[in-house]
Amino acid sequence: MLVGIINKHQSAEQVKEYLDELEFLAETAGAKTLKRFDQTLPAPNPKTLIRKGKLEEIAVYVKMKNIDSVIFDDDLSPTQLNNVQHVLKCKVLDRTNLILDIFVSRAKTAQARTQVELAQMQYMLPRLRGMWTHLERQKGGIGMRGPGETEIETDRRIVRDKISKLKDRLEKIDKQNATRRKTRGELIRVALVGYTNVGKSTIMKMLSKSEVFAEDKLFATLDTTVRKVVIGRMPFLLSDTVGFIRKLPHSLVESFKSTLDEVREADVLLHVVDLSHPKYEDQIDVVNKTLDELGVKDKTILMVFNKVDAYEKLQYDEFLDQKVKKELQSELEHSWMARMNDNAVFISALKKQNIDLLKEKVYDAVRAKYEIRYPYRNLEF
Repeated sequence: MLVGIINKHQSAEQVKEYLDELEFLAETAGAKTLKRFDQTLPAPNPKTLIRKGKLEEIAVYVKMKNIDSVIFDDDLSPTQLNNVQHVLKCKVLDRTNLILDIFVSRAKTAQARTQVELAQMQYMLPRLRGMWTHLERQKGGIGMRGPGETEIETDRRIVRDKISKLKDRLEKIDKQNATRRKTRGELIRVALVGYTNVGKSTIMKMLSKSEVFAEDKLFATLDTTVRKVVIGRMPFLLSDTVGFIRKLPHSLVESFKSTLDEVREADVLLHVVDLSHPKYEDQIDVVNKTLDELGVKDKTILMVFNKVDAYEKLQYDEFLDQKVKKELQSELEHSWMARMNDNAVFISALKKQNIDLLKEKVYDAVRAKYEIRYPYRNLEF
């Protein structure tokens, strides 16, 4: 069961869209959604996030349908999590917990596993109290102190030590990666960025002609993959990075900063967009905000609008004249071209549509970078 909150920051339409995404996240984690609940709140309830009446309504449905998990789209504080779990008598997760669960199953390399474990520990630290409630002190007075506080403090110390060790381990991995990046030579670097599940890995697979894992699920790629690509005798390095998402937990952004070093050190960014998504412009905004946080908005960015085949199926009536379809498509392309100063291309990586134009655009962008970096060299590309 999914639960969302409508407030001054998110309208009913936005919450519906967020819950659609949350359902896809739940499906990626292996869950099946049976019911959605939402509530309009001027301010969240500090004890249970939602109001008591709505919580009781959810509890009745949980018992009636034998629901084993309730997932909130908004983050729950440790107190709210304990209180809601006490009323619902089933597993309660928030968006952060769900994303962490997916990341755990997706992490393959030592770096990704360390980053996910660090994010898990940081998430767990303030939520340890509920683990020892049966040992907490029930009354005051001499001789009445239970071992609860001691156990909690011991547990917190273990988690803090673990966080410290994981940060040290990540630091070592970062140094190794920095050394590895230096040994890659003088090649120009291109990084694929974008919202999760927009087709970055499919484009990577197509351009590099190498086997890269691609799947129609959220966060299919957690580990940064780097491949050498040659277009028209011009070599460059192409990297695939973790996808961005709305409400990405801060702890995950912090933990994955080292993975996003590939984005920071890239010369050219290919911002991949799923054109068939009804809210693709909102997804562009989410990615742009994240790029802004990383301080890379001044880099050369080529907008790659992917899945044009799926867009045509969704947007155009099958009986619409082919000429009209082309005119509408051309209008859309020209509006984005003008907005992006001609740095936009419309493709279908799956159907291999417009791939030559994409290669041409990438070639021009990379060549321009080589000419700036090595102005006195004779570049024979």
